[in-house]
Amino acid sequence: MKYMLLMHSNKQGWDEMPNVWSPEDIGVMVKYMQQLDDDLQKAGELVETRGLSGPDAMRTYQAQDNGEPIITDGPFGETKEVLAGYWVVDVPSEERLLEIVHHISITPGPGGRPLNQAVEIHPEGVAPA
Repeated sequence: MKYMLLMHSNKQGWDEMPNVWSPEDIGVMVKYMQQLDDDLQKAGELVETRGLSGPDAMRTYQAQDNGEPIITDGPFGETKEVLAGYWVVDVPSEERLLEIVHHISITPGPGGRPLNQAVEIHPEGVAPA
């Protein structure tokens, strides 16, 4: 079954990362994520993955009845969390899914300590007939 796994970051942490994390800590995190992606690819479970740009690069589009869309630039003052990246995986069992999600959650942060971040799990939906 296919799942989309969403990894969020809080906006403050995202903005502070370059100033708070050492270059070595950032390197450890990136290497960990690359290894996870490589392992999923080798297992035939990775459908797609992407790390996303920061909130300064995001925009929101909303159609309006009058035909003039509202397009706003980020970041937004009220934003507390940002979508940092995602994986789409195709796994044979719930047990395997939770193993993968655990590895995402324990991504190393400063000093190698696990971030223990929340990961949203979205199962593939079935379109109504």
